[in-house]
Amino acid sequence: MKIKVADPITYVRIYADSDGESHFGEREIPFNLADFAPPAPPISVTDLWEGTGAFLMSSPPGWIGDWHPAPRRMLMFFLKGTLEVEVSDGEVRSFGPGSVMLVEDTSGKGHISRVTGDERGCLVAIPLI
Repeated sequence: MKIKVADPITYVRIYADSDGESHFGEREIPFNLADFAPPAPPISVTDLWEGTGAFLMSSPPGWIGDWHPAPRRMLMFFLKGTLEVEVSDGEVRSFGPGSVMLVEDTSGKGHISRVTGDERGCLVAIPLI
């Protein structure tokens, strides 16, 4: 069996520009084939993202985090519920299970976060170095 490298995964990035306004952007994480766990066949992996650990975050339906910058640069993986995020340029996006977000707006106005729907929001957050 010939193994092909996986297609890149797209993630959403929140960042602040030089005026402190926050925006959404999209980027891709490319994969490479690697002998990750021999004797298993090669598998698609990404480059290493250095982090300081991982933690879970959970908020009830209706929770709102008014304007705030991210406390640190973090990679987030959404597990359940829906989180709506508004950036200072006015754009609003919703994130649900399977979504990946890189939060980098550690300065400036920041963003608003809201748990929408009737299910708790839960995500894995990895602070990055």
